[in-house]
Amino acid sequence: MKETSHTVSQSRPGLSGSGSLQWNVQPVNNDRGFFLALIGMLLAMGVLMVHSASMTSHPSQSEQIYLSRHLLFLACGIAAGIIASQLPAQFIYRAAPFLFAVVTGLLVLVLIPGIGTHVNGAQRWLRLGTFTMQPAELAKLALPLFLARLVMQVRARETGWWTGFLLPCLPAAVMVPLVMRQPDLGTALFLAAGSGILLFVARWPLRNFALIAAPTIPAIAYLVIHRPYQMQRISGFVAAWTDPSSAPYQLKQSLMTLGAGGGQGVGLGKGWQKLSFLPEANTDFVFAVIGEELGLIGTFSVVALWIGVYIFGIRLLARHDKNSFAFLAGTTLLTQIILQAAINVAVVTAMVPPKGIPHPLMSYGGSNLVTTLMAIGLIVSFSRATESVEATAVDDSDVETPQSLAA
Repeated sequence: MKETSHTVSQSRPGLSGSGSLQWNVQPVNNDRGFFLALIGMLLAMGVLMVHSASMTSHPSQSEQIYLSRHLLFLACGIAAGIIASQLPAQFIYRAAPFLFAVVTGLLVLVLIPGIGTHVNGAQRWLRLGTFTMQPAELAKLALPLFLARLVMQVRARETGWWTGFLLPCLPAAVMVPLVMRQPDLGTALFLAAGSGILLFVARWPLRNFALIAAPTIPAIAYLVIHRPYQMQRISGFVAAWTDPSSAPYQLKQSLMTLGAGGGQGVGLGKGWQKLSFLPEANTDFVFAVIGEELGLIGTFSVVALWIGVYIFGIRLLARHDKNSFAFLAGTTLLTQIILQAAINVAVVTAMVPPKGIPHPLMSYGGSNLVTTLMAIGLIVSFSRATESVEATAVDDSDVETPQSLAA
C-alpha cells in the first residue's frame, strides 16, 4: 500500500527523524480533533434544543426533568464512547461474535411476554426498575461489527461463490426478522441498509445485491400492504404533497413549525409550536423546533455540521487499507449515523413517509444517544495510527494471507 501524507511511518523512531514523524502524525491528530469538535457542537446544540423543545404551554418541573435525564444519558454515552475509543480494534474484532450473540439474545428476550415492555402496540423495550433499554439500538453496533469480521474471514479462506454469498447474509437474516417481530419495520430496514452499506464498501459483487433484492423488495411490499398503519403512513405522506388539508397531523405541524421560523428564526426558546402543538417536539421532531427558533440559518448549520462530521470521519478511516476490518466497520458505523440524521431531516421536511426515528446526538436521550456515542468512540478507535496492521489482523487460525489484512 502506498503511503500518503496521513499515514504514520512504519519505521522505528530511531530510523526516522522526529521532525518527519511529527509531520506525518499531525494531520491525523488535526482531523480527529476537528471530528470530535464537530461532534461536541452537535451535542451542545442538542442539549439546548432538548431543553427548549421540552417546554409546554403549562410550565412544570417536567421541563427540568427532561433536561436532567438527557444530561444523565449524555454523561453515560460520553463515558461509553470514551471507553470504546480506548479499545484496540483487534479486541473489537475478537469481541464482535460475543456482542452479536448477546444482542441477539436481548432481541429474543424483548419478544417474550412478561419480559419485554409493550407500549402502543409495540414490544421493543426491556425495563429493569427505572432503567429502560431498546435492544434494536445495540443491533446497529453489533451487526456491522460482526459482519465486517465475517467478510474478512470469508475473503481470507477464499471460499467459493455460493459460500461467499450465503455467509454474509446470515447476520442480517438473524437480526432483521427479530426486529420486525417487535414490530419495528423502520429499524429493521435500517439494519438491512447498514448491512448493504458494509457489503458495498467491501465491494460485494453487484449480482449478489440483485439476488438479495429480488425476494426482499416484494416481501417488504407485502408487509406494508398487509399492515394498515404502514399504509396509512404512506398515504399520509402522499397527501402531504397532493392534499395538505388531509395530511397527517404530525406532518402538517412539522411543516408549519419549519415555516414559522423563516430565515433567522423567532429566537431560542421563543417557539410556539412546541407548546403542545408539535408532537414529539424534543425527540423525533426536534429538527423542526430548530427550524422555528433558529430559522434556515440553524437548520443549514446542523446539516453543515453533519457534512463536516462525515468528511473528517472518512479522512480518518481512509488511512487504512480498504479491505481492513477498521475501514469496513468504521465506514459503516459512520455512514449509519449520517444516514439516520438524513432520514430524520427527510421525515421532518415530509420528503419520506413518517417514521419514528430520532435525530442522532440532538434528540432527547436514551438508548439511541448512548449507542451513537459508542459508535463514535469505535470510529475514533479505528482511526488510531498504531492500529494500521495489528488492529486489523484476524486470529492466526483464521487467516493465512496477511496481505489481505494489513493496512
